[in-house]
This record gives sequence, C-alpha cells and structure tokens, in this order.
Amino acid sequence: MQRNLLGLLVLLLAGCVLLAGCTGSTPATNGTNQTGLKAKYIIGLDGAYPPYSYAEKDGSFVGFDVDSARWIANKSGFEVEFQAVAWDGIIPALLAKKIDMVYSGMTITPERAAQVSFSKPYLKINQSVAVRSDSTITMDDIMAGKVVIGSQRGTTGEMWVQKELIEKGKMPATNLKSFDNFPLAITALTNKQVDATVYDKPPTVDIIRDKDVKIITEIDTNEQYGIAIRKEDTQLLETMNKGLDMLMKDPYWNELKAKYKLESV
Repeated sequence: MQRNLLGLLVLLLAGCVLLAGCTGSTPATNGTNQTGLKAKYIIGLDGAYPPYSYAEKDGSFVGFDVDSARWIANKSGFEVEFQAVAWDGIIPALLAKKIDMVYSGMTITPERAAQVSFSKPYLKINQSVAVRSDSTITMDDIMAGKVVIGSQRGTTGEMWVQKELIEKGKMPATNLKSFDNFPLAITALTNKQVDATVYDKPPTVDIIRDKDVKIITEIDTNEQYGIAIRKEDTQLLETMNKGLDMLMKDPYWNELKAKYKLESV
C-alpha cells in the first residue's frame, strides 16, 4: 500500500513537471507572446489626414493607413488601437512610449530617420500647391515669395517652404502660416487669410473636393511613406515589414487603393 502511494506521488510530480514545461507557449505577464510581440499596439496618427487617417463622426478612425494597419495586425496576431496625436509632436510621443508606432503617411526623411527606424516604403507621393478657384496666382509667384502660404505644422510641405523659399531668401518667414492640421489651412485659404497652401497631393485632392479651391501645380518631391518605429523595437519593425510584403502582394492592396482613390500613387 505504501509503495503504491509513493508511486502515485512520483507520477503526480512528473505530470507537474511536464505541465510546467508546456507553459512556455502562453503569453508572458508583460503582455508579450513567444515571438516578443505585444498583444496590442497603439498606433499614432494624424486624425485629420484623408484619405490616410481621419475620424468619423462617431470618433472611430478610418482611412487607407488605418485599414492597412488592421489587416497587418490581423495577419500578424496582435490588436491595434489608434490615437490621434498633433503631427509636430508625434515623434516625441513615439520616443516617450506614449504610442508604439506612427502609421499615418509619414514621409521618410534623414532628420526623422536619425530619431526612429522606418519600415520599407509603401507609397510614393509629391507635394501640391492649391489656391482659390478664382485666383490668378502662378507657381512663378510662389517661387518669387510674393504670396502668403499656409501649411500644416511639422509636415514636409512646410519643410519645403522653409527650405526652398525662406532659407533661400525668396520669401520672408512671416509669409508662412502654420496650422495644427491641413483642413484648418484650407479654411484659412477659403477665408482669404492665406493665398496658397502646400501639402501632400492625395490629401489635398481629398480635402478640396467640395471646396472652391484648385491645385495649380504638383511639386516633384518624390517622397516615400514609411511606418515609424522606435529604434530598439527591432522585432516589431521586422513584423511590420513582413506585413507590408504580405499586404502589397494580396489583392486587398489594390482594393484599398481603389477604395481611397490612390490607384495612381
């Protein structure tokens, strides 16, 4: 009887060891799984940046980048939450770990790449200049610094104005008016507070669709969009690159581009 009891105890102990060995496949207490990925990532975005990322009336976010991020997350086995952040503070928010990545039409630039890692490029775009429909302003007027230009603070459109017009002495710095988001710049344009705007072409086309505004030229800046990730988050960067590869090979990619009228991008 004592032998049988001892044998039973040995079997029970062995079973516990085996069960303990199986726990390695369960998520860690810090919210990561066996691949090192978290169960949920917070994506920072511009909440007024159609067709890439913008808020519906109910507060939910939609857009080309939003749908793309959800697709990649679903295929990669994690969830995503979207958080609107002021564009000129979005990289500081990423570095402060308030968000986990920026997936919202961010142009890859040397200045930004010095602070964060970028995924492989997923879209190419140019800047555009918009004026009121009845305006006679030309690109020659823009390059001569004769007009007041509105743009969104911290964007490559604003950077272009600073580099090509202000730093070269063609336009006084006071002729550049910066706004928290581009719809505010367009409102200033229609209200005659500025004479022109400089901004990414696809969002400009989208935002002025029902406005008395026209695009007079496209500036060939040949920019590339990428997902911004903290430099130490190498596993997440690898995962997002793989996700972009899968997405761009899937029919859903072209469906998204058609949905958001980005077929030519």
